[in-house]
Amino acid sequence: MSVAESAERVRVTLPDGSVRELLKGNSVRDLAEQIGPGLAKAALAAKVDGQVVDLARPLEGDARVEILTDRNPEALDVLRHSAAHIMATAVRRVRPEAKIGFGPAIQDGFYYDFEVSRPFTPEDLEQIEKEMAAVSKESDPFERRVVSREEARELFAGDPLKLERLEELPEGETITVYRNGAFLDLCRGPHVPTTGALKHFKLLNAAAAYWRGDENRQTLQRIYGTAWFTRDALEQHLHRLEEARKRDHRILGKQLDLFSIQEMVGPGLVFWHPKGALVKWLLSRAVEDDNVANGYSLVSTPNITREELFRVSGHLPLYAENQFPAMEAGAGEGEEVKYRVKPMNCPMHALIFKSQPRSYRDLPIRYSEVANVYRNERSGTLHGLLRVRGLSMDDAHIFCTMEQIEDEIFLCLDQVDRLVRETFGFELSFEVSTRPEDRLGSDEVWDQAESMLQRALERKEIPFDVDEGGGAFYGPKIDIKFKDAIGRLWQGPTIQLDFNLPERFELEYTGQDNKPHRPVMVHRAIFGTLERFTGNLIEHFAGAFPVWLAPVQVVVIPISDDQAEVARRYAAELKALGIRAEADDRGETLNYRIREAETQKVPYMAVIGGREATEGTAAVRVRGAGRKQEIVDRKEFAERILEQMRTRTLQVGFGSA
Repeated sequence: MSVAESAERVRVTLPDGSVRELLKGNSVRDLAEQIGPGLAKAALAAKVDGQVVDLARPLEGDARVEILTDRNPEALDVLRHSAAHIMATAVRRVRPEAKIGFGPAIQDGFYYDFEVSRPFTPEDLEQIEKEMAAVSKESDPFERRVVSREEARELFAGDPLKLERLEELPEGETITVYRNGAFLDLCRGPHVPTTGALKHFKLLNAAAAYWRGDENRQTLQRIYGTAWFTRDALEQHLHRLEEARKRDHRILGKQLDLFSIQEMVGPGLVFWHPKGALVKWLLSRAVEDDNVANGYSLVSTPNITREELFRVSGHLPLYAENQFPAMEAGAGEGEEVKYRVKPMNCPMHALIFKSQPRSYRDLPIRYSEVANVYRNERSGTLHGLLRVRGLSMDDAHIFCTMEQIEDEIFLCLDQVDRLVRETFGFELSFEVSTRPEDRLGSDEVWDQAESMLQRALERKEIPFDVDEGGGAFYGPKIDIKFKDAIGRLWQGPTIQLDFNLPERFELEYTGQDNKPHRPVMVHRAIFGTLERFTGNLIEHFAGAFPVWLAPVQVVVIPISDDQAEVARRYAAELKALGIRAEADDRGETLNYRIREAETQKVPYMAVIGGREATEGTAAVRVRGAGRKQEIVDRKEFAERILEQMRTRTLQVGFGSA
């Protein structure tokens, strides 16, 4: 081989470590064909030095390459991004006047935003879906082309949304367009080879969405869809969506009379009705009881503060977009003084620590507060209990020495294990979220904090992923997610390590050397916000809470008026024992009252007829068990319920529980 020939070849390293040589400029598809016809046929995209690219992308130098097929998760994202383009192609055929916005892949699917003269109807979606099937059948290739900025302006002269995006691209950045058939889009890619790769998809719904998420901009129509590599996977996903609809906490919250959001007061502000407030209180009590048992002190802090507090803490300006605007000060304080409602408790707890001299003998100091905080979430992001503006934070802050950090993180992890995994049976997954771009403190401080969190998880033998850039502005964190009954992941507990706020607030304790030292702060939430966690629980249990958390645990139902007094007395006896019981002695039929208790997800129905009234028993029906019942001594029944409350069992019934 001549020197010239050698210079025109590139070396490609495959995932198994083997090396292939190709002519410089050959595509990834050429590599797949060289490896074998089976792989070439299955190939959908590739990773070149870690970047996902189209199969048509030329190889210009030595690289590490992985060919992606339908077995690779990254390929599914590529398919879904391509599905968004195919949907936009279909929309342009059905509604040629549509202006196009963005069309990304998202978790479990894709969407595309359109500016149209009227909203999409279910009939429109049905027509668009049929047109997508036609586009798929045409199997047009996705063709990538690099263009100049001026050429792009000409290509998208009729699409103002695309022109706006184009002007945001930095000078010198490569501008690419993709064409499939007659449809052209400004897009970075990558895409599957042809539209024919999309076979198993479904359009789900259309909804209004602000352009760029800005409520001051025009309202677009966003169409959501899902796409999968197999029909079975698609059908399983659609089944999960149907199950999720049945579990929607907003619907169940109304049906079970747990909470409401009142238009007169404003979106994202929750009214807890008696039953919902009881659930919230039980969750608060569970975490506070555990905190007190583990050496925390309960504190309570104001809901508003002078704005200066958040300047010291760094929330202004780094968290300003999530805070409500400043309010004028009270009379006599001066025009320059502003107040704000608090978005979090950490600066307040830092001031409690600072309120008196501290010694190393006092540390660790642990403050716990279930507090109301307020965050100015955009109206388009609000969603029942899951995204609100008024939050009840299960919040705690630990002030400790460097030597105590690991033990305090272990304490927090143990609390998560008790209160989330053991109590609710959730499967947990862990991430270490590292420094964001906008942050306080030096890289050296962040290096130390991130390594300490990772080392603590390693010492606990807890597997974890790393979320690059996902930390808070003042420190890295352990984010813990839990999986619900239908496989969805929810954001749950968080443990954050903070060297920066103690520095900004000049917190000190006197060490053994009789000199001042900075403490370290650990920010910790177990349930997070009680609003979101309650919403999660409603959907996880489909409204059928375990006995200890159920707002009503027993409904005592007399068969006739002759047993009504016995039923009322028994309900009163249960209440006196701390059991949440009600007597339903309405003039409705027995079956109606039992069905009503089932609809309200009450764990137990204690039916009392003539025989039960005289013998001190009850015919106990268990939620969800149909007509099956067990005759139980009424005192024994109460003891069983009290035991289930004490142990917080997840099971309803008395078999193996």
